Amino acid sequence: MILGVIGWPQIILIIAIVVLLFGGKKIPELMRGLGKGVKEFKDATKGEEKPETKE
Repeated sequence: MILGVIGWPQIILIIAIVVLLFGGKKIPELMRGLGKGVKEFKDATKGEEKPETKE
């Protein structure tokens, strides 16, 4: 079974690959963007819409 249970060794391997691909300095930016995306998704599923400001 290729996609079995994901354990700690697999999580550590994934984190190591991400660090190698993006570097240590880009990871906070990636996580910030991911957090914003998740927040926007949750807001959209709740039906709460912020008024857009045009600049």
